[in-house]
Amino acid sequence: MQKGEFKYTFQKRLGVITVIISLLVIIISLRFFYLQIFQYDFYKLKASNNSIRTIPIEPARGLIFDRNDKVIAANQLTYNLELNKKSQYDLDELARKLTPIVKITRDDINKYQKILANDPFLDTVAIKTDLTDEEVAAFTANRYLYDGIQLIIRQKRFYSYAQITSHLVGHIHRINKADIKTLQANNKYQRYFASRHMGKTGIESSYEDVIHGYPGYKQIEVNAKNEIIQTLVTVPPIDGSNINLTIDIELQKIAFNAFKNKKGALVAIDVNNGEILAYVSQPGFDPNFFIDGINKDAWSKLNNAKSKPLLDRVIRGLYPPGSTLKPFVALAALENDIRKPPFKINDPGYFTMPNGSKTFNDWKKGGHGIVDMAEAIKVSCDTFFYGLGLELGIKRINQSLEQYFFGRKTGIDMHNERSGLLADEAWKKNKFNKPWYGGETAITAIGQGFTQVTPLQLAYATALIANPKLDQKPHLLLYSEKKALYKNNQPPPPVNEKNIKLIQDAMTDVTQDGGTAAFLGKDIAYKIAAKTGTAQVFSLKGQEYDEENLPERLKDHALFIAYAPAEQPKIALAVIVENGGHGGSTAGPIAKQVFDYYIKLNNF
Repeated sequence: MQKGEFKYTFQKRLGVITVIISLLVIIISLRFFYLQIFQYDFYKLKASNNSIRTIPIEPARGLIFDRNDKVIAANQLTYNLELNKKSQYDLDELARKLTPIVKITRDDINKYQKILANDPFLDTVAIKTDLTDEEVAAFTANRYLYDGIQLIIRQKRFYSYAQITSHLVGHIHRINKADIKTLQANNKYQRYFASRHMGKTGIESSYEDVIHGYPGYKQIEVNAKNEIIQTLVTVPPIDGSNINLTIDIELQKIAFNAFKNKKGALVAIDVNNGEILAYVSQPGFDPNFFIDGINKDAWSKLNNAKSKPLLDRVIRGLYPPGSTLKPFVALAALENDIRKPPFKINDPGYFTMPNGSKTFNDWKKGGHGIVDMAEAIKVSCDTFFYGLGLELGIKRINQSLEQYFFGRKTGIDMHNERSGLLADEAWKKNKFNKPWYGGETAITAIGQGFTQVTPLQLAYATALIANPKLDQKPHLLLYSEKKALYKNNQPPPPVNEKNIKLIQDAMTDVTQDGGTAAFLGKDIAYKIAAKTGTAQVFSLKGQEYDEENLPERLKDHALFIAYAPAEQPKIALAVIVENGGHGGSTAGPIAKQVFDYYIKLNNF
């Protein structure tokens, strides 16, 4: 090809390419013009209707097990019908339309409105929870008729043993505005943005930080109909940790049922490590009612019941200790070198104050005759302890009792424990603006007067007699996720071994012939060390106590502290039966059922 021809061919081809490129530019420009001018509104609407949403993912709440891996608090899947929180609905009309397939009651509407006013987090609120399989199928088949109503699967807490563990495990409840303020103050708000519930009482509250977990989220793209176009990002939640409690649920059931619907409390403790084996407050309640909100009538019935089923008697109930305090007052005397054996008195059945101002009767008419300290514990001689109290004085009594955690908190891993009361001159002056009298010291020594204790304090103090080297706080957590065994050291009271041995032997004699709980020591293969007690509910004002003819509410409380086996203690407990009368005959048999099961189970 000649040079001229090559040049001509190249220019021709270049021209063709230029024309093609020019046409493409024109076509693209026209397309841009068409999209931007003629289709602007269409694509603007389409773009605005597609949006990115962040959906929080709630963590699963950790499960609660007993010491033998039996589930006490579980999570169950449940179907809810939920409405967008920001939308406006005619709820009565909605209920009318839904009721042919899913019945919506006035209680459902009231609950929805209450939650709507207080729910601070999620976008939807349930109008109906816990749908049956039939209701789920019916709604799914007719979903197209109910625009804006979502069928959502959620996890719901379930308490397997309900009343038996109601105060121990507690319950969760919906997060409210007050909770939000607390979470914000503690810098925990972000941890709950996916959650609707939190622990409110019991273990659910005390170990909320362990059980709750951390939220996740996913980012999705949705269209104008709120239909998911795609999932962009998913960050899974970190579920809460499972925990095992020290409780033996079978022992718990035995202890609970032993009350036979009587009011009261029982605490059983392993004397070697402070583990709480049974924690009973009777009556209980069904905590499952509280999860999504208890209705007004049910709440009023529970809250106003004379039996006070919502009171956790183990750590919140306050009672005069009665004669169960005598072993500890005796220890105070021994540690202060007062009335050590072979010191004895003659009990005529009463005690008169040195100045003759007042005479106090012994519980036994005619008295017990000649008694020393050990015998006084065995037969629960009031006369011996009236005099002993005066010799000790209220200051030394209280100082010794405080070492056994009376008048102060034991440190159990539960919220809202009460400290009880050890009264003295300063307390009475501040409370009543009156002086303290010697007679008040005398009756303090037999567990009457102003002194108040919790069942937990009695049980823990008894464990410290059974094992003077116990250096762990009473506790309910065994471990979390099979790790981190609970340890929380607490130095035991300083006590002379000889003195504690005298008290131990005397408490063992309580269940032997002649003791106030001798009937418990018959026909058993092990020995129980114990102390009975009776706490006065109202003042007799000189009248004789007639239990048979008294109304139930005015009968004395029955108390019982004990540990077993007496020679090698493993378990200690305290029992209080409200209005139960005599401690040995009413509270003692409850304790024995617990001992029988535990000792047989462990072959002690």
